[in-house]
Amino acid sequence: MAALERRAAYPVVIKADGLAAGKGVFIAWNKAEAENVLQALFVEKTLGAAGRTVILEDYLSGEEASFFALVNGLDVLPLLPAQDHKAAYDGDRGPNTGGMGAYAPAPVVTAALTERVIAEVVQPTAAGMVAEGTPFRGVLYCGLMIEPNGMFKVLEYNVRFGDPECQVLCMLLESDLLPVLYETAAVSGNNLDRVPLHWASKTAALTVVLASPGYPGAYRSGDVIRGLEQAETIPGVKVFHAGTARDAQGQLIAKGGRVLNITARASTFASAQQLAYTAVEKIDWPDAFYRRDIGWRALQREQHETIRLDERTPR
Repeated sequence: MAALERRAAYPVVIKADGLAAGKGVFIAWNKAEAENVLQALFVEKTLGAAGRTVILEDYLSGEEASFFALVNGLDVLPLLPAQDHKAAYDGDRGPNTGGMGAYAPAPVVTAALTERVIAEVVQPTAAGMVAEGTPFRGVLYCGLMIEPNGMFKVLEYNVRFGDPECQVLCMLLESDLLPVLYETAAVSGNNLDRVPLHWASKTAALTVVLASPGYPGAYRSGDVIRGLEQAETIPGVKVFHAGTARDAQGQLIAKGGRVLNITARASTFASAQQLAYTAVEKIDWPDAFYRRDIGWRALQREQHETIRLDERTPR
């Protein structure tokens, strides 16, 4: 609370200094909201041990983007950039979640920006870990904030594929992922840049997350879900399971917060969005919670700008 008393400027970002499944970041627009967040974390213990300590950070305006690269020592192989939708409700409102949907390639990450991120972030990070005697082998995920002036800041590093970003990347990858993952993990190799990755040309992918009622708070489990087969009869649509199980009768049920990823690919973002939501309508889960505006930033750009989907394909 003392730190809030010293703060003159709002909004402020409050981050739980623990693992909170993507739900530990809060934006407080004034002091009262900040005090409510701290009350929930410190007194009500809504995040348990994950919220025992918090970090106060300056609020950054712009667009978030997810930048992925496979790294083996000094070798770096960029993947396509994606954009997640972390807020729970349409219009990017409400509490943060683990991700309510995503699309790729993210138009906000231009070809020029991609080169800068590789040169200024990914390669120096890889080189720094080699210099320290701990070469990194795996997926490096850089969470970026793209500012209105085209500059960017690194918000976070993860060493994994994003969820639900991975789903849209899978829809666009046309080559075998296993050989490149093998070279990423190989201790003796420097062949990562020699393994080809082929991405679908002039194609967009978009995924809509279906979550259990109550998510991202206390959610209900056990709802029976039907209609997945009908959804996947739509050309270009794939349903990824995230939190499902079978009950004693063999019925598919919701078993988690984020449950399904309804994913589509098409020649434009508008078409991919239409396919994904058409597939959502075929799924029989009346109480499913989902956003209805996934991809809205990309659609705005598509309507007002000329987006070349092949510009951001890593070579």
